[in-house]
Amino acid sequence: MNPFIQDRKLLTGYFFGWLLIGLIHFFLLNLILKQTVYYSIIDSLIFNIIYALLGLAIWYPTRFVSFENSSVTKVITNHIAGVAITNAIWILAGYFIISSIFNESKEFLYSTLIWRFMIGGLIYLMLVSIYYLLIYYNNFRDKLIKENELNNLLKETELKSLKYQINPHFIFNSLNSISSLTLTEPDKAREMTIKLSDFLRGTLSKNQVQMNSLSEELKNIKIYTDIEKVRFGERFEFIEQIAEECKNIKVPNMLLQPLVENAIKYGVYESLEKVTIQISCENEDKFFKIKVTNNFDSDAVTQKGEGIGLINISNRLKLIYNQDNLITTEKTENTFTVTIFIPNEKGKE
Repeated sequence: MNPFIQDRKLLTGYFFGWLLIGLIHFFLLNLILKQTVYYSIIDSLIFNIIYALLGLAIWYPTRFVSFENSSVTKVITNHIAGVAITNAIWILAGYFIISSIFNESKEFLYSTLIWRFMIGGLIYLMLVSIYYLLIYYNNFRDKLIKENELNNLLKETELKSLKYQINPHFIFNSLNSISSLTLTEPDKAREMTIKLSDFLRGTLSKNQVQMNSLSEELKNIKIYTDIEKVRFGERFEFIEQIAEECKNIKVPNMLLQPLVENAIKYGVYESLEKVTIQISCENEDKFFKIKVTNNFDSDAVTQKGEGIGLINISNRLKLIYNQDNLITTEKTENTFTVTIFIPNEKGKE
């Protein structure tokens, strides 16, 4: 559809544009060409109403003969024909109506024929230019929308891919723990299997959810640490220090799980002493700062991991928040700390 008909604001602008042209037309006839006020009003009304209607029709050849699907020569040729036909219809229709009202005006109409044709050509060029601007603006807007949809789809696909990497990693660690208990402590292996089943039933049902509240994430982590405690007993302690304002913040689903797994793998597995795993969260102006800290045995021979967990978290944070500086690590003589910064939308305002 014609954009001026489709959009009320554009139609209003179109009306006021022609009102301005009509006023210029009137003053040109009355003040410069010395025509009567009455004749100037009628001439301006008739000719501009006709061209305003023709101007709406000019949209269609402009829409279907664009620079995108036609050569420059074809576009110019079509518009030369268009301006000739439009002006012919405009001047003939205006001449017929005006001469039927003012029989004595024929000579004046003939004398202004060339000027009317030139002005009609300028108006045609102006309308065609406006139409092309609208076409390219709409195409550009549609392109941006499609690119945005594509980027969102790509981002969602990448996030799902990254998130699905977590589950096999977690399951592998848990099954490895169960396997080691099967022969030595079958009762504990059975208990761990039941808890793992309950845990997976809950987490997999929420697998399509990208974001979760921090409190829900901590509930899942507590279940996971309970599973691992079946194997390790009192060899590690899990502590939460969460500020009240942090509990309901939204974080990426299963974001902290790999960090707790790593703390158990590189801390509890390799230490003979008790390991403390601590998760804390506090609000720092523009960010909620979440820390996962664990101690480890500095004398133990550390296994070299693949680093999937930290890379995964870093990539997910970058995709979701469009920032690549939202995770840091710090290692001292016997502690390892991962800090995650979750943007605080209220702090940005």
